[in-house]
Amino acid sequence: MDFKVQTTELDALATAGADALIVVLGGDSLPQGLDAAVAKHAQAAIKLGDFALKAGQAVTLTQADGIKAPRLVLAASGKTTLAAARAALAAGLAQIKSRGAASAAVAFAGFEAELAESLAEQTAIAGTDAVYVYRHTKPSAPAASKLAKLVLLVGKAEQKATKAGLARGEAVAAGIELARECANRPANYATPTYLGEVVQALGKAHGLKVDVLDKKAVEKLGMGSFLSVAQGSDEPLRFIVARYEGAPKTVAPVVLVGKGITFDTGGISLKPGAEMDEMKFDMGGAASVIGTLRAVAELKPKLNLVVIVAACENMPSGRAVKPGDVVTSMSGQTIEILNTDAEGRLILCDALTYAERFKPAVVVDVATLTGACVIALGGVRSGMYASDDELAASLTAAGDAALDPCWRMPLDDDYAEGLKSNFADVPNIAGRAGGSITAAKFLQRFAGKYRWGHLDIAGTAWKGGAAKGSTGRPVGLLTHFVLSQAK
Repeated sequence: MDFKVQTTELDALATAGADALIVVLGGDSLPQGLDAAVAKHAQAAIKLGDFALKAGQAVTLTQADGIKAPRLVLAASGKTTLAAARAALAAGLAQIKSRGAASAAVAFAGFEAELAESLAEQTAIAGTDAVYVYRHTKPSAPAASKLAKLVLLVGKAEQKATKAGLARGEAVAAGIELARECANRPANYATPTYLGEVVQALGKAHGLKVDVLDKKAVEKLGMGSFLSVAQGSDEPLRFIVARYEGAPKTVAPVVLVGKGITFDTGGISLKPGAEMDEMKFDMGGAASVIGTLRAVAELKPKLNLVVIVAACENMPSGRAVKPGDVVTSMSGQTIEILNTDAEGRLILCDALTYAERFKPAVVVDVATLTGACVIALGGVRSGMYASDDELAASLTAAGDAALDPCWRMPLDDDYAEGLKSNFADVPNIAGRAGGSITAAKFLQRFAGKYRWGHLDIAGTAWKGGAAKGSTGRPVGLLTHFVLSQAK
């Protein structure tokens, strides 16, 4: 989608030339200074009962007198927060995305000027989301929306902030779309090899350094834990490393690590059949760090970023790892595998050890790790763990700014009491209680040489039911976090 910024003051919205004019109205009364023609039509629609200044309300008026655009869309946010504005814009876009409009002008009225940059960012993300349709394996998917251009109407005072926000929003939106496309593809398409090819294509397009390691190279590195998960599948594993270099080599990089289980049967500890198809989304962590890599590469901040993806399938077979098996991780620690369905931490622990070689400023791993996190936080916030308060605050702030929120979970040492084995240094699971926390405590054992954060996105990476599909989260959070690390 094409995004533009146009100087148009609030009292001149009726002059905007587009197939549709979308006005997002904040608050419980019409804003002061609103274009007279827009205000007249809003008041009439309210009087008729066709519209109300309440969250979720949207109406389309055609050939409205005094309005240059053939369609006037009014969308109410109720509150004047960024999240409310984003939801109202989505409602407004829903009014026109399946109709004949090829272009739309968007204006926000009744919001603080300080929100201009963030409103622009969310406009790009909402616009891209509105027209996204998965079609790679579905020839019968609906025809693409004709909506191809959004013009943001802002006053002169908001021009600079709006352009900055729009540029960031376009990059984040592209990253989210890439993450969704990777995760939505079935596991027979989105294989570990495919993920490697996606990152190689990004490397070629943006001048990144990319290494895609095969089984032989991973064996040479001594990643016995990662190898144990992959050994039950005929699909070859891939260990993917990409580097964006926007600062001198002396600047320690930010490292993002993504769990790339492209299909998870549970292995010998087989999952129930119901909804197992959704386990194609178990590479949501990998998809999100790849999407973030794209966003960062397009924005070109002055920092260094390393993205690591450990990718394989978790399958049952005569070669598959068994409950009770003991494997040796890259760190040298031995792991008793009590449950083969707790496989994400087995591939991440070796990736976290590998990250040490970059002498990182900070490492954040991202994984659809535990059902326990879904029980704790549902699909609203991602679970967040951090080795220090400053890092936790940075991740929280990034999530809030991106409307991609997380919630800090505890890392008390007492939670590691259940991680004891008679036959290895550590088991891969503890008891049922606090399952997301004990999984994080397991990972923490392998992240002791740097600042470390962990995002459990099992509840936020995808939606089930009628809306089944990848959300692309937490690309927004990660991009804001990475950008915040630029010195």
